[in-house]
Amino acid sequence: MTVPGCAAPASVEIRCAVESDVAAVCAFGAVVLPAHYTPLIGADAAQELVTDWWSAPATLRAVDAQALWVALDADGEIVGVGELGHIGDDPVIYKLYIGAHRRGEGVGALLIDRMIATLAPRTPRVLIEHVAANDRAAAFFERHGFVVDHVDVIDPHAPERDVVWRARELAA
Repeated sequence: MTVPGCAAPASVEIRCAVESDVAAVCAFGAVVLPAHYTPLIGADAAQELVTDWWSAPATLRAVDAQALWVALDADGEIVGVGELGHIGDDPVIYKLYIGAHRRGEGVGALLIDRMIATLAPRTPRVLIEHVAANDRAAAFFERHGFVVDHVDVIDPHAPERDVVWRARELAA
């Protein structure tokens, strides 16, 4: 799905991550997530995301499953990360993060397109999730055809931490 007004990213390579990428992916997450999530859900919760989902063992598991994707700039530096997994029969994009200095260049759209291109033909839909407080992600996903499917309440006293699940129809 091409979104009008989105330029193609300059000098970006998208590929499956390999074992030698693990340290760089972890470092990317350790920088990007706290900066992005601290204002949305607080520093402790942001650090919890890094600890739980961007550790070397978690990253290596995703690499071994051939589920982790990286976007590399012309110098080979990671500027974006995506992860494609499954819940039952539904493919799910669990991670989609772009370095702040590369947002708005089409890197996120390219990552989504490359991950979706690996799905089996006639896959009916793909899911993506984000925390409720992440208005920027919500707007981005809406522009790319993802509509709200359901919301998981994580903490009734902290609705900003709810997980919003969105779906994009793929097959007619």
